[in-house]
Amino acid sequence: MRKSLIFALLVMGFSGIVAQILLLRELLVIFHGNELSIGIVLSNWLILEAFGCFFLGKRIEKTERRIEAFGLVALLFSLCFPLMVYLTRIIKEIIGVTPGESLGLLPILYSSFLVLLPVSILHGALFTFGCKIYSQLNRKLASSIGRVYVYETVGTIVGGAVFTYFLIPYLHSIQIALGVTLLNLVSCWLLLRYFWQRAAGFRILGSITTVALIFSSFILFSGRAHEIHWLSVSAQWKGQRVVHYQNSIYGNIAVTQREEQYTFFSDGIPIITTPTPNIAFVEEFVHLPMLLHPDPKEILLIGGGAGGVLNEVLQHPVKRVDYVELDPLILDVLRKFPTTLTQAELSDPRVKIKYIDGRLFVKMTPNRYDIVLVGLSSPSDLQVNRLFTEEFFSLVKGRLREEGILVIGLPGSLTYLNDELRNLNACILNTLKGVYPWVRIIPGDFNLFLASGSREVTRATPAILSQRLDERGVKPDLLTKAHIEYKLHPRRLDWFSSSLEGIEAKTNKDFLPLGVFYSLAYWNALFSPYMQGIFRWFERVDLWMFPLLLSLFTLIFLLIRHKTGRLFRASVPFAIATTGFAGMIFDLVLIFAFQALYGYVYRQIGLLVTAFMVGVAVGSLGMTRFLERIKRDLSTFLRLDMAIILFSVLLPLIFLLTHPYLDRPAVFLIFPAVFLVLSFLSGLLIGAEFPLANKIYLRTSQSLSGTAGLLYGADLLGGWFGGILGGVVLLPVLGLLKTCMVVVLLKITSLILLATSAKRI
Repeated sequence: MRKSLIFALLVMGFSGIVAQILLLRELLVIFHGNELSIGIVLSNWLILEAFGCFFLGKRIEKTERRIEAFGLVALLFSLCFPLMVYLTRIIKEIIGVTPGESLGLLPILYSSFLVLLPVSILHGALFTFGCKIYSQLNRKLASSIGRVYVYETVGTIVGGAVFTYFLIPYLHSIQIALGVTLLNLVSCWLLLRYFWQRAAGFRILGSITTVALIFSSFILFSGRAHEIHWLSVSAQWKGQRVVHYQNSIYGNIAVTQREEQYTFFSDGIPIITTPTPNIAFVEEFVHLPMLLHPDPKEILLIGGGAGGVLNEVLQHPVKRVDYVELDPLILDVLRKFPTTLTQAELSDPRVKIKYIDGRLFVKMTPNRYDIVLVGLSSPSDLQVNRLFTEEFFSLVKGRLREEGILVIGLPGSLTYLNDELRNLNACILNTLKGVYPWVRIIPGDFNLFLASGSREVTRATPAILSQRLDERGVKPDLLTKAHIEYKLHPRRLDWFSSSLEGIEAKTNKDFLPLGVFYSLAYWNALFSPYMQGIFRWFERVDLWMFPLLLSLFTLIFLLIRHKTGRLFRASVPFAIATTGFAGMIFDLVLIFAFQALYGYVYRQIGLLVTAFMVGVAVGSLGMTRFLERIKRDLSTFLRLDMAIILFSVLLPLIFLLTHPYLDRPAVFLIFPAVFLVLSFLSGLLIGAEFPLANKIYLRTSQSLSGTAGLLYGADLLGGWFGGILGGVVLLPVLGLLKTCMVVVLLKITSLILLATSAKRI
């Protein structure tokens, strides 16, 4: 019985992380994923888990059939998970949105809430149910909660690793969901088999579980799972013929066909169209910069090259093109649907394909280039933003030849630039001007920024470009001599420059990614214009606001508590909520800093998260084992709070102080180990507090399930605030250092409230 319960708790953690990541990935395809939709989905998951843990989980106190209740909830979770994967793919049709149409903030919020609702609430309830059942076997209230927390964390660690390295590369989403269903049904069956002879309820539930197990196995292993998969894909891409659909560790790749035209999508966003690409964009993006250089021979292209851009570059007399693409699956799938255009591009001996993060390649390569083309058009997330920062621009400057040019593009308009578009363009332009002495702007529906250490980039006239066009024998379809004169007319530049007047000059940096925030604000203005005011308020957020707000909150809390005496116990869940907030911020900061310094090497990011969860497990297990020996538990908790405050101060200082030395090869190679140590330590501090908080709170409450549900829910709620505020507002607007200072201020607040409650709890 005990072993079966532990196995069920491990499966609970495994299933939770797999369900969370898989549904997030599926929703990103629907939402054309950006940083904002990721934050909303994860926040919805956490808030629903907290609800299930506290409200639904408390129901176990009112029933004597607790094993049956746990088995029933596990069974419902198992059945709901694959259904929600299917629902995700047809959710646009349900809410009346055309396939391919982007969604605004409000539809993203309620549609993801609907998809996550049954899975998240049921999974949250399993934690509280598990705590109550385990306590009946263990006979120790506080340590039982701690051990369940540890078992779930261990399951989460295993689930994250298995999902990343084994499930995603080989199985589609329906197969993964059904596999998780089978695992849960097996754990449920093993748990119930001890009681089948005791009551009819167990026999009925056991029979249902057995039937569900047989039926799910049949679907998974008979090939029906593939039929369901393609049925859901067809519904997701209604009206389009999907000829390929595959996941990689970096995202989802889908290919649609219309007559002889193929369109390739990455997470629902069209990235390549063959054999006829967007001619206007491709020709302007390639030929204008190439013609501005007197003799471009060595070219670096970062992303977005196949399907047109490479073809245009190769029309010039170049000697070598280094084409950097992060996800190998993109070109693998492209080769499965060859066209004359793509075959010529990818087989040209001058093209050298590198499957690596673009920024990491620039850092490591000894080559120098005449033109560096960044084929990604907006810093919409932290990964892409790394190619639009002051540090990256400086890095590229060191790889350019004497008259070399860096080329980037941003969203634009020929008629009107709203505030969000003005802020985005002004921020990146100001960042470029801080690194390069000469920057040329070519405005349009997309704005080209060409930066160089040579003044020649600004001197070349339309006549010179037309002459070079003839000399090189390049024959564009749309970029005629008249079109070149139109694109480079001074009146267009004057209009663009006057549109940016009055914008405060800000710089986009690795540790202050304003480009992400302005991109999200622009996206929001397009699809949720009614939310523009909120984003403009977010932009004005500054660190000084937090001491003021938290001081006011502390004063009101203390006054109300003094008058009523009812809020002393609330200090403990508030402290755990702030710890959950801190844990989420630490996780985001470490991933964010790793991305900024090393690039989005997915397996290493997975190691960071795993190191954090291992720290949580070790901290929880260690505290649980010594829980009964700790006599001054509140004093120990306060010391842990102070340790979290100290860690919050040291974490950003480590990165800021070591950042200038990362150009040294030895430091660059060793520093990833520092990330793993910091991830482990942050998890250790977060995990150690939870079992101790349960012991403290149980002094004033005899309800184990109520305590477990309340504190675990508070932990998740704090993580919800940390995820949505940290990813969307704090890190992009305040940067690394100030975001960690917000954690310091919040933990000081919880420390004060807890210390002043010491005599009453």
